[in-house]
Amino acid sequence: MGELGVREDVAVLIGDDGHIAAVAPYAELMTQAGEAAVQEVDGVLFPGFVDCHTHAVFGMARLDDHERRSRGAGYKEIAAAGGGILSSVRDVRQRSYDELVELTRHRLDRLLALGSTTVEVKSGYGLALEAELKQLEVIAAMAADGGPQVVPTFLGAHEVPQEYRPRADEYVELVIHEMLPAVERQGVARYCDVFCEPGVFTVDQSRRVLQAARRHGLRAKLHADELDPSGGAELAAELRAASADHLAAISEEGIAALAASETVAVLLPGTMMFLGQRRQAPGRRLIDAGAAVALATDFNPGSSPGMSLPLMATLAASQCGMAPAETITAITVNGAAAVGEAHTRGQIAPGFRADLVLAAVRDWRELVYWYGDNLVTEVWLGGRACHPRRWAVNFIV
Repeated sequence: MGELGVREDVAVLIGDDGHIAAVAPYAELMTQAGEAAVQEVDGVLFPGFVDCHTHAVFGMARLDDHERRSRGAGYKEIAAAGGGILSSVRDVRQRSYDELVELTRHRLDRLLALGSTTVEVKSGYGLALEAELKQLEVIAAMAADGGPQVVPTFLGAHEVPQEYRPRADEYVELVIHEMLPAVERQGVARYCDVFCEPGVFTVDQSRRVLQAARRHGLRAKLHADELDPSGGAELAAELRAASADHLAAISEEGIAALAASETVAVLLPGTMMFLGQRRQAPGRRLIDAGAAVALATDFNPGSSPGMSLPLMATLAASQCGMAPAETITAITVNGAAAVGEAHTRGQIAPGFRADLVLAAVRDWRELVYWYGDNLVTEVWLGGRACHPRRWAVNFIV
């Protein structure tokens, strides 16, 4: 993860199919380009960033939660007061498809302006069949919208909805026997995720959902070991999940399990920072053990309303023990691996899709150094310049 290929005075030749045809010294490729359009750029060119964990389809911001947290309230106390995930569920259930499309489109514009050319987007604020399918329909609309590539994930087991408390097993059966068949028929989702955490879904419940998801053609992902060790990382490795995400409370056994597997460990340092937690996921220990580590924003209205992957890289360098080069790998090729796209995205190399990001820096390490600023000046999707210039004022309604 710490070995970046950094080259100077290099050109990238983009084919008509939107993929990279060649990467070579500028003078050499100028000869090959012939009459092709040539754009000279100044700065550092990165592979497009891959945000492999977001919850971008939601309605209102959870400002009351944030205020309660600032006064010392904990996660469970906020939920008991009517906040938390279930407040977003109530909101999404009553919003129209068109309204959610408009809100999500603005958010993806912002993610793109910050350099994220591939974005995984989860459902999980519906927790009922119709509302979950509505969120997935919104995600499908975003995938056809010409913005970042969108990777859709079904997260029906994000929380136990109010009407099923304290009957979590009944809700699990609903997810398995009603929601998953409908999700397969709809044909949008590629992955199924579960929030495996004490007080949410147990390891056994999570295993049952993800095994059923596999029968419906969906690959596994897990919210694992975020606040307390639960065995989620070990379950992810057992099921050969694409990723195990969060991991701030991962056990030594969980680290060893991920290191021995092909499951990507996705760290979300912005979440722990925003929640006011002093503990972060052990990035250094995971890497030293041999695990593949990615970084993501966890963009959501309750615990991580941040959209900048470069900021997550800064936090990982300062709080998770990761070297700057490792953080760049974590927001490019390893992020792509966490969503099954490592063969097409995350590298500037022949055959890869020409998703590119230009940053106004002289040294690539500056991307991880100047935190809080957007250094991205140009973005290309499949070789097409598309840096969005509109920053909508009605981002949240």
